[in-house]
Amino acid sequence: MLRLPAQITLSEARQVRDTLLSQIHAETGAELVLDASALTQVDSATLAVLLACRRQAPERRWVVQGAPAQLGDLARLYGVESLLGLQAQPAQSSTV
Repeated sequence: MLRLPAQITLSEARQVRDTLLSQIHAETGAELVLDASALTQVDSATLAVLLACRRQAPERRWVVQGAPAQLGDLARLYGVESLLGLQAQPAQSSTV
């Protein structure tokens, strides 16, 4: 499982992309699972990084676990949700 950092915005995009690409090339197996549960700050650069990485492993099943709602909303807005294999974070339970 590959873990995403807390933020992937324009200033971190290149470094995060390069790190993820080297990890993806080192991974074996038919499925790539990315843990997005630490992500707290996302923007269009986040999608660009994920899509660039996705293009490097088209033959593998791609799953992004723990995706924050903001990432899902952005992916839907850009029409790329199905390409990313997003799985939302579990809803927070509230106590009354």
